[in-house]
Amino acid sequence: MKIIISPAKKMRALADYPEPASLPALLERSQRLLSHIQKLSYSELKTLLNCNDVIAAENYARFQSMRLDDSMMQRGNSAILSYDGIQYAYMAPQVFEQRYFDYVQAHVRILSGFFGILRPLDAVVPCRLEMQARLCADGCRNLYEFWKDALYRELAADERGGALIVNLASAEYARAVVPYLSGNDRLVSCVFGQLENGRIREKGVYVKMARGEMVRFLAERAAFDVSDIAAFDRLGFHLYSMDENRFVFVKS
Repeated sequence: MKIIISPAKKMRALADYPEPASLPALLERSQRLLSHIQKLSYSELKTLLNCNDVIAAENYARFQSMRLDDSMMQRGNSAILSYDGIQYAYMAPQVFEQRYFDYVQAHVRILSGFFGILRPLDAVVPCRLEMQARLCADGCRNLYEFWKDALYRELAADERGGALIVNLASAEYARAVVPYLSGNDRLVSCVFGQLENGRIREKGVYVKMARGEMVRFLAERAAFDVSDIAAFDRLGFHLYSMDENRFVFVKS
């Protein structure tokens, strides 16, 4: 079973436990993106990132000085500790027990516009590049075309008889995997919402909070089967409905 999650827009460079255990699997492709990005002017990068001057200046400096090589193991941080957003705050990896790190390293994969796909303890350096950014590289119109089926192939590489994927990612990132699923694969998506006038309505902040809590919930239970998802009861959520491919949780 693999659990896919989105990255956060913000990344931090802080030495913390544990140290990185590996380099990203698709680092050679990231280097190709970096070579293209380093040719962009400041204004071109700002347009690409669709951000303000502070964020643009910070990331322009990051990309211009960036080196993607073995030295990342010494100067980089583990991916799961580098992302700084609501989902990661509620996941709280800074206070994980070792067995939780062991679990997420085996089962959780972070999808990334720049790194493609990351194991939680892969070494990363701070940068910002959302999957929907319209970066034209290697003759591709965008990052979905650039990555093609590479993220899916990494997910399914060690899954026999078809991949079982628990989707806790946003639509923007799930789109980099879902089109490549085969008939032998199973994708189980988790929906977190509130029941209003008979309809399930998802609210962004609560969804991010619940996704982070779900990762922690599964790690604490060393979950290996999707049936374990049904017991999730944190942040006031409880199971409302389920079928083979969808678990819907509503907030009281």
